[in-house]
Amino acid sequence: MTAMPRQHEAPEPPPRPQDLIEDVVARFDAYARARAASESLFPTARATPRQEQRAFDDLQAAVTRLRNSLR
Repeated sequence: MTAMPRQHEAPEPPPRPQDLIEDVVARFDAYARARAASESLFPTARATPRQEQRAFDDLQAAVTRLRNSLR
């Protein structure tokens, strides 16, 4: 037996543009920190290339969400 979707549940409203902008800024900050940490003199503070790439991918996804919301 499959569950029937509830008729009275409203779809989740789209995020506000301000929230999306704040997300882009936060992701940019995280990427900038990872990028700077990749050049750190302290080995324990260094970001790996994988961490830097992940931060960049997260930033790109946030920018894409913002762009798509403006269409």
